[in-house]
Amino acid sequence: MRNAKKMLALVLALVMCLALAVPAFADGGQLMADVNTQDAIDVEAESAASDELYDEIFGEYVDYYEKALAVGDQGERLGLMAIAEAKLLETGVVLPYENNAGNYAISKVIPHSISSVSWGMDGQEYRALKSVLIADRILLPDERAALTAKWSECGTAQEYVDYVKQWCADNGVTLQNTYTTTYISGYEPDVWDTLSTNKTAVGGPLSYTWEGLLAYDCKNIQQPALAESYELSEDGTVYTFHIRPDMQWVTYQGTPITTVKADDWVAAVQHAADCGGSLSSVISPIVNLDEYVSGEITDFSEVGISAPDDLTLEVTLKEPTPWFVTVLGYSAMAPLCREYYTSQGGKFGAEFDSSAADYTYGSDPQHIAYCGPYLISNWTYQNTIAYTKNPSYWNADAVTLDTITYLYNDGTDPLFGWNGFLDGTFNGGIGLGSAALEQAKATKVEDDPDGATYFDKYAYVVLEDDTSFLNWVNVNRYAYANFNDESVMRSTQTVEQAERTAAAKLNHNFRMALALGRDRAASLAPSVGEDLKYAPLTNSYTPGSFIVAANEFTVDINGEATTFPAGTYYGEVLQAQLEADGYPMKVWDPAGNDGAGASYGFDGWYLPEEAAKYMDAAVEELAAEGIEVSAENPIYLDFAYRDYSPIGSAMDQAMKQSIETALGGRVIINLVSSEGDSNNVSYAAYMGDYGYQFNFDFGGSSGWGPDYGDAQTYLDTMLPTGGMMQNVGLW
Repeated sequence: MRNAKKMLALVLALVMCLALAVPAFADGGQLMADVNTQDAIDVEAESAASDELYDEIFGEYVDYYEKALAVGDQGERLGLMAIAEAKLLETGVVLPYENNAGNYAISKVIPHSISSVSWGMDGQEYRALKSVLIADRILLPDERAALTAKWSECGTAQEYVDYVKQWCADNGVTLQNTYTTTYISGYEPDVWDTLSTNKTAVGGPLSYTWEGLLAYDCKNIQQPALAESYELSEDGTVYTFHIRPDMQWVTYQGTPITTVKADDWVAAVQHAADCGGSLSSVISPIVNLDEYVSGEITDFSEVGISAPDDLTLEVTLKEPTPWFVTVLGYSAMAPLCREYYTSQGGKFGAEFDSSAADYTYGSDPQHIAYCGPYLISNWTYQNTIAYTKNPSYWNADAVTLDTITYLYNDGTDPLFGWNGFLDGTFNGGIGLGSAALEQAKATKVEDDPDGATYFDKYAYVVLEDDTSFLNWVNVNRYAYANFNDESVMRSTQTVEQAERTAAAKLNHNFRMALALGRDRAASLAPSVGEDLKYAPLTNSYTPGSFIVAANEFTVDINGEATTFPAGTYYGEVLQAQLEADGYPMKVWDPAGNDGAGASYGFDGWYLPEEAAKYMDAAVEELAAEGIEVSAENPIYLDFAYRDYSPIGSAMDQAMKQSIETALGGRVIINLVSSEGDSNNVSYAAYMGDYGYQFNFDFGGSSGWGPDYGDAQTYLDTMLPTGGMMQNVGLW
């Protein structure tokens, strides 16, 4: 810690506050749940204590994070963000746990042939499909691994695409020009106006119909799209985009309407704001946009987006926002053909009225204008959404699929996807849920000389996912029963036990012992199985491969200027700082994900021998404060127990066993019963709005996924107002 004396003072202050809250008693057995009730809380005092504790524990993190925010250079910013996260992880309060990946799949899709960015509409199952490469046979796991390794080696997207095409020729593989897959209820638009809502069910299907200013390639690097170039002003606040000339808006039948103009983005942003602003929030850095949405200003010309001429678009931001270009693929920055919109009854500002009798824009796929890679050729409700290639698209020669077809799955047949994949109806890939996994393990591959099943021959593990779920140490706990119903999830800790626990949680070595003593893989095994228990594990908050340096940069690591080359991953700098600070955790594996590098798919935190060393140091420090910790006099930590579920119960029992074993019985995990109701666990460890409502010492499981392509999208959440600190009793 930066100031051991100050931390000791905080420990004593917290213990004193707890003691002052309790009338004198003789037997020392009063339950803290009877003392720290919701109606007894002194909000002002708790808030002040929270602020001081945040500064003490997270001060170094904030120092580096603020330095990063002030830097405009992408590489240096990445480096400073990674150093800031190292300081965050070193607190032992924020503990990476798992992501949403870790399932089996079988696929014909060439790995990394499309962008994998997890924000906007430029990746995954969205507009990036225009350039996907799909083989005419299922790929073997070894082939996927070799192709991934080659993708990692290639310097540019075109280099990888050229390699794949040659690889296909050498291996007798023909690339397909059609793609058919499924969609489910909830993924069908209720309106066909992509600017009117932030619903994925609208933005996803409509993403094929428009193109943005920039777009990501398969190396996840932004390339010119409808903007052929752009410049940024010296102060970092004004982006000037140069629109490609002679790009066409067309109808759903491909009939030309007019050319794409810079003003179409001005019209789009105003229309998104007129529709209520739910979508425009993602581009809120634009000057006066929030004020227009709220009605504070009514003249849209005061908003920081304008078109000086037909081919020049200027966007002015409130302050330098390096990540702004990463949101250009969101629906909020989709262009809107002003000429077509007004022809369909569309108006702007106070005159906008989507309920007007003559307003037909977005009522169906026939009442929108298209400038993207595809036209919607068929939409039959809960049956089919089909797309055909748009010959007027600016880069039509690079579109690999002539048609894309989505067939409706009503969810009644768990083998709908599997059977469709097996008979060739669905020609991309399939995730192996429980029903499909059973079939894949039982169905033999026709003509396979070894009689292998589909699972044996083709299954691979999907690892990439950018959602991070965390465990927490609640360092400023107030609630010892649920805030919404104080008769449930009641802790059995006495006031004396709670005082000891509070002091232990404020000890840095104690927290590190917890962090390194939990066997996350053993805890996940009851849910995903022994063979997949490492797959969902993540070892950092911001995924290590989430961003990559666009340029060479130099950052200071413990007084030494350290230079990293262009192409450095965020996780590499994060690992370098942890090692320089003497921490044993492994958060980045350069050989992970088949050589592409990864911060997931392995357990770099479960180090029981190191955990025991940290615990020994904590015991010595706590003894100096007059707190004895031993197997005979352990520290008790409350954990919200999922005993409503056999799987959840087994997972929590495994976590308890690993910690208690690693720390030699000097810590006992109290599994506080949910009384058979999952909602009780949610209210204990997730549903609270304020730190004083979170009812646990250790555990919880809140997560975050990215909104844009910068580590700020994760790290902002760890600021006092960022939304995550409630999990640790701070607010």
